[in-house]
Amino acid sequence: MRIIVTGGNSGVGKATAAAAAECGHSVVIACRNIEKAQRAAADMTGDVDVAQLDLADLSSVRAFADSVETVDVLVNNAGVMDLPLTRTVDDFEAHMGTNHLGHFALTCLLGDKIQDRVISVASAMYHVARIHFDDLNWHTRRYSKTAAYSESKLANLLFVSELASRGIRAYASDPGMTDTGITRGIAAGMPMADRIPVWRLLHTPAQGARASLQALTTELPSGTYFAPRFNQWGNPRVTGLRKKARDPAAARRLWELSAELTGCDWR
Repeated sequence: MRIIVTGGNSGVGKATAAAAAECGHSVVIACRNIEKAQRAAADMTGDVDVAQLDLADLSSVRAFADSVETVDVLVNNAGVMDLPLTRTVDDFEAHMGTNHLGHFALTCLLGDKIQDRVISVASAMYHVARIHFDDLNWHTRRYSKTAAYSESKLANLLFVSELASRGIRAYASDPGMTDTGITRGIAAGMPMADRIPVWRLLHTPAQGARASLQALTTELPSGTYFAPRFNQWGNPRVTGLRKKARDPAAARRLWELSAELTGCDWR
């Protein structure tokens, strides 16, 4: 299969791309930094290409989508976390703009070029989120980076739900607490982090990639969510979603709003 992994140059994305390539799949690492992607690809065994994609810039998303002739699996893996209030090129709040709207646009622009399935990497942080449809991009609300990230992860799950309802094969995965650049950056801002047991029990990137790899091969129904057995730790298993992450009215409303904001829809 031909597989695109966004953010496949580091962390869970790199581990996902490497494992897929080692299994004989043709992999494209799509990310902002081509040099970093090339270094990551050099560490992998198998058929691995690199391509430039900046999910925080819709012109880059369109250019990348136009360059793709066909793909079997799209892994929407790239993401940002713990950012101060930041705006994308298109004036979206950075978490929502990168984690959801960029991936929404990419998926829709690829549309029927996707032959098999879409996998979106989510997070248990969706549990504490609520989508603010009247201010999705934090123009009027008091900003919270934790809430912004959490809302973008709830949006990922609602997107998968709506894809599934439209007959498009889609799955969600959660790597759990994983040792990546993002989590190390957060820990660096916590002087006591090295003394807190949770920070010493992080998944390796390869362990974090297990849920996405399971979603890559599963024959379970579209919309299935794979997450660590013990919430943030352990082997992935099929996990039930809270009602707010599978609410059909909310999923449809988010799709319509996302299409309006990005100018992209499934084709």
